[in-house]
Amino acid sequence: MKNKPTYSIDSVDHALRLAGLLQQEGPLRVADAAERLGVARSTAHRLLAMLVYRDFAEQNADRRYVAGSVLRHLPGVEPIAQLRSIALPHLQRLVDQTGETANLMVLLGKYVRFVATIECSHILRVGDREGRMVPAYLASGGPALLARRSDAEIDALYADDREIDLAALRRTLRQTRKQGFSINDQATEAGMTAIGHAINGPSRPAIAALSLAMPTVRYARPRLPEWVAALRGTVRKIEQDLDTTDGWGHPTTPTQA
Repeated sequence: MKNKPTYSIDSVDHALRLAGLLQQEGPLRVADAAERLGVARSTAHRLLAMLVYRDFAEQNADRRYVAGSVLRHLPGVEPIAQLRSIALPHLQRLVDQTGETANLMVLLGKYVRFVATIECSHILRVGDREGRMVPAYLASGGPALLARRSDAEIDALYADDREIDLAALRRTLRQTRKQGFSINDQATEAGMTAIGHAINGPSRPAIAALSLAMPTVRYARPRLPEWVAALRGTVRKIEQDLDTTDGWGHPTTPTQA
């Protein structure tokens, strides 16, 4: 897992996060950008202005900002703003039900990116992971998503990665397919355990993953069926909401009889 540099520059971090949001989630207003970054609107406006100046962003006629020419030439994923919007209320209910932190993530090549986090209220808790990217094979939601791919696809994805034990990864993915969920037991961070489950869209299998994360000291194996059941119930509700859309939050047009 990548650690934040000791001498990090917040303005650079904000600008990079904002560029990622524009590329991966679509148009943003200044107020939206400020809310997502947790900064003042004036700060968000200055960041967006600099991204426009360097062609990382453009402003539409409706005054919303979109990815500029630099970002459009980089590989990305379909906009996930609507998916995030649909999932957030369900994440909150999952946190209320379990008392632990919930995350939504998407797969980007060999990494997963956390696109939403709802923290629980415990003093000792897993904190906000939104915006972070971690190796998919380590994060709880990663194997849940990778397990939907064939062995040939996994081999091709990790063919040049000498740090990966492909045989071990295949075993992990077979177990994940069998049980329907995956567990990250301190693989990304000491003292943190998480359970992950894939989310299907109407026409896009495994478009995202949901995870329940907790301090390892609160993880108890006998409670695993309870947590998995809560995850599965939440996933089903998200999928039901996605069934009324095109898979990314846009309402579908009813078929005329």
